[in-house]
Amino acid sequence: MSRAMIQRLLLAACLAFSFAALAESGNAEAGHKKSTACQVCHGPAGISVSPAFPNLAGQNYDYIVASLHHYKNGKRKNPIMQGQVANLTERDIEDVAAYFSSQRGLTTKY
Repeated sequence: MSRAMIQRLLLAACLAFSFAALAESGNAEAGHKKSTACQVCHGPAGISVSPAFPNLAGQNYDYIVASLHHYKNGKRKNPIMQGQVANLTERDIEDVAAYFSSQRGLTTKY
């Protein structure tokens, strides 16, 4: 592989990581304040109080944003979640996703 090709690949990789970092535009501190209703089922730090509800702590930011959009637009069907997200703005969704994705998820001891 030529030196020029390696440089192009490295540049492409750097750009891809830069865009991913920019995509996470939520404010975790604001998200913590906005997540009060979420905490009832998903726990204060995103560790669920019951196996019936998924853990959100440490979950991927983009996944949380996409999931909330899907509940809001009806692509994912759950009457409880659809009610919870109905009045969330785009900023609210980004902030809540930033909060839960910044939390430490469950770990397994070996």
